[in-house]
Amino acid sequence: MNQNSYDVIILGAGSVGVPTAFFLSKSGVKTLVIEERSSIGQASNKAAIGGIRATHSDPSKAWLCQRSLQIFSTWKEQYGDEIEWKKGGYVYAVYREEDKTTLNNLLIRQKAWKMNIDWLSPNDLLSVIPDLNAEGLLGGTYSPDDGHASPLLSLFASYKHAREQDCEFHFNETVTGFTKQNGKISGIQTNKDNYSASIIVNAAGAWSGELGKLAGMNIPIIPESHEAGITEPVQTFMHPMIVDIRPMGITSNFYFYQHATGQVLFCYSPEPPIHGFDRQVTSDFLPTAAKRLLELIPRLQSVRVRRTWRGLYPMTPDGSPFLGFVPEMPGMMLATGMCGQGFMLGPGVGELITAAITGSLDDVQQEILQNLSLSRSISQIEMLK
Repeated sequence: MNQNSYDVIILGAGSVGVPTAFFLSKSGVKTLVIEERSSIGQASNKAAIGGIRATHSDPSKAWLCQRSLQIFSTWKEQYGDEIEWKKGGYVYAVYREEDKTTLNNLLIRQKAWKMNIDWLSPNDLLSVIPDLNAEGLLGGTYSPDDGHASPLLSLFASYKHAREQDCEFHFNETVTGFTKQNGKISGIQTNKDNYSASIIVNAAGAWSGELGKLAGMNIPIIPESHEAGITEPVQTFMHPMIVDIRPMGITSNFYFYQHATGQVLFCYSPEPPIHGFDRQVTSDFLPTAAKRLLELIPRLQSVRVRRTWRGLYPMTPDGSPFLGFVPEMPGMMLATGMCGQGFMLGPGVGELITAAITGSLDDVQQEILQNLSLSRSISQIEMLK
C-alpha cells in the first residue's frame, strides 16, 4: 500500500467524522480524514450546545443515542479524558393538552425501547425544577439518564486517540473530485493531492449534498440555520435540559440548560425554517429567545447574555440520518444528515459505521442500517427533531 493509499477516507472532521475515525483506527483500519477547514470541529460542531438524549420518536435514532450515552457517560473512566459529561436529564415541559397527548403516546413506545423515562405530574416536575413556571403547567416527561457534555472537549478527545492509533488528518484540503475504477469509487482528488481507498465515508454534514453532486449522486440534505446563545454564569438552579415543544411566533420550539459553569445555553428552531449556508447571526434571535426563556424561568429576567451564534443543521426529509453503503455507488458510504443532532449521535454512528466496514454488524445494527439507508421509504417524520 503506497503512502496515498488507505482502507477508508472520511470526508469531514466534525461531530460524526472524528468519532468514526476514532472507532475505525481503534479497529486497525488505515484511515485518512480530509477537512477543508484548519482544524477539527470548525463547522457545525462548534455551534452545538452539548445536549445528549435518547428520547427520539424514531427507534433507530433512539438506539444510536443510547449507545452514544453509554460512550459519553463512561468516556472519562475508560480513556481518562475530561469531556464535562453530566447526567442532568431531559425534561419536556408541557403546557398544552395536545402536547400531553403526543408525549404520552410516544412514552409508551419509548418505554418499550427500554428507556428510563416517565411522565411527571406538575408537582413532581416542579420538585425536579423548582424555578419552572407553574402557571398552566400540565406536567412533562423526565428522562434522568440523558445529559450533556462539551462538544469541544469530546471531539478533541476522540481526535487525540484517533491520532494515537495512527489515523491521519489532513486540514485545509478541499475535495475537488472522485476517482472511479470499474464502476466503483476508488479515491478522491483534492486541491493538494490524490488519494485512493476502497471506501469513502461522506460525513460532511450540511455540506454532504455538495460532495454528493461531485460524485454524481443526489443526497437530499438541506442546510438549515439555527441560532443559539449563552448567558453569564449564575448560581446553579437546574440540572436537566428543558424542552418546550409549543410553537410560538417565529419559533417551533425552545430548549435550554444550565452548564456546570453556571451559564445557561439556549436555542430554538425557527419557523418557517431558514434554509441555506448563511451563518450570520440575526437581530430577531435574542429578543425572541429571551421572551421564551423568561416565560419558562422568570428568575432569569436580570441575567446578561454573553454572546449568540449561528450554525447549520443538515436536514433530511424525515428528520433521520442517512447511514451506510450506497448500493448504486459501490465504495461510497454515508454518515450524514444528523438534523442538528450530530454531536449526540456521533459516537453511536461512528461505532455503527465501523462495524459495517469491518463486517462485524449484529442483527440490530443491520436493521438500523436498513432503516436509515438512503433508499428508505420516507413515511414517518421524527417527532422530536
